[in-house]
Amino acid sequence: MAEIWKKLVDWGGLILWSLVCVIILVLAWQNPDARSVVVNYRFGSEAFLAGQSPYNIKVAMGYLYTPAFAVLYIPFMHLGAHLGDSLWRLFGIAVLTYAVYRQMRRIGNPNPIWFMSCTLFLALPMTAGALRNGQATVLLTGACWLLTLSALEGKKAETFLWASLAIIAKPTAIVMLLLVGALRFRMIPVLILSVVFVLVIPYAFGPFGYINRLNSDFLGLMTAMSVDKSAAFITADFTSPFAEFGMPISTDVATGIRLVAALLTLAAVIWYDRNLDAKLVALVVFVLAAFYMCVFNPRVESSTYAMLAVPCGMAITYIWQTEGRGLFRVLLAGALMAAGLTGIVREVNELLQPWFRSIAVTVITMTVLWWYYSQARRSVQHVRTGAHAAYQAKS
Repeated sequence: MAEIWKKLVDWGGLILWSLVCVIILVLAWQNPDARSVVVNYRFGSEAFLAGQSPYNIKVAMGYLYTPAFAVLYIPFMHLGAHLGDSLWRLFGIAVLTYAVYRQMRRIGNPNPIWFMSCTLFLALPMTAGALRNGQATVLLTGACWLLTLSALEGKKAETFLWASLAIIAKPTAIVMLLLVGALRFRMIPVLILSVVFVLVIPYAFGPFGYINRLNSDFLGLMTAMSVDKSAAFITADFTSPFAEFGMPISTDVATGIRLVAALLTLAAVIWYDRNLDAKLVALVVFVLAAFYMCVFNPRVESSTYAMLAVPCGMAITYIWQTEGRGLFRVLLAGALMAAGLTGIVREVNELLQPWFRSIAVTVITMTVLWWYYSQARRSVQHVRTGAHAAYQAKS
């Protein structure tokens, strides 16, 4: 009986993750347009093949991706709404799951099945919505995570691949490229090449003049999104709690806060890269990057926080394993799951939207980062104490 229970604990999260993914794929097959943003991707590819612009600059809604994204989705579009949309979701899920597996291997664990299972179990409540909608956020999360791992390991070819895929998935991936470039200068040429590749690849599938117009429209869209926000879009970033409680932050002040947060994020990733155990650096760097891309992104939605849920889930799983016992790890795990579960019950979701999730993930992420900071400080002090003792012995 004990052996059966142990296997259930070890495999439970993976089984649940797989089951939810299968259910999502079945639902997408039955009704591709229900609770789905993939219809926008199909529209982008169809417009691209028809030589039309998929961008609506005045409204800044609908298709908000690079021309290269339209090219990426063309094969899925040709497969039809039922098969193509399902395979698109499967593609994003596969990349994200592989990123979790790759990070787990990097950390090294005596019980890898349990470690991966626990990670996915903790992240599932906050991730399920993005998986169901077929959001490019799922692909973005996996690609950015793999980019971080590959760059920190010095693998240039893989860095180029994942950087290109991340930028295609969403332009916000540029944040990850900047942070990785700051940590590994030798990767800067590779990262620049990936950006150039994403800009150039549409020219292989369309007339030169048409692609130039698309790029111009896309730049206009990015400007419109950052300067003139659409009334139809309700952001879930750090400004939403202030707006909810009658203390709206002006655009200039919000921009200043985002710049300060960017500098603090850069300083933090550099510090962790220099002081934290090498096997944990990629995880913590990606947690910091995902936190910035969610909380300080002016176009973030509640479902976008899936990007932070998975790395936070793994960070908490490592804390759970390291702590061994105690209330701290239980509270962290429970808080992450509870923050995700608030989006399942409609009444609770309507009550807490859009302001709650930014507060919840900020408290959780800061607590997680504090724990890793304390581990790094303890390690540095241990090294200094050992070095001092060795010096004294020689003297």
